[in-house]
Amino acid sequence: MNYTVSPLLNRAQAAAYLGVALRTIDQLLSEGSLACVRIGRSVRFRESALADFVEANETRVTPKRRRVARGKTSTGATA
Repeated sequence: MNYTVSPLLNRAQAAAYLGVALRTIDQLLSEGSLACVRIGRSVRFRESALADFVEANETRVTPKRRRVARGKTSTGATA
């Protein structure tokens, strides 16, 4: 079998990859939201696992509709 193994990333590298703080990485780990590889007491991440996490948590943001206040004119005076 031919396996392609990508290098494992440490916590700081994973945080930089995701653009978050180390504290966020720790929180995601404690929640079980982020897959990791444990080697002894060290925690490492596959780049593919981080990419999967991003894809799984991708959402579309819809713009909010602006509400028009009733009874007000454009100058802010009550009609």
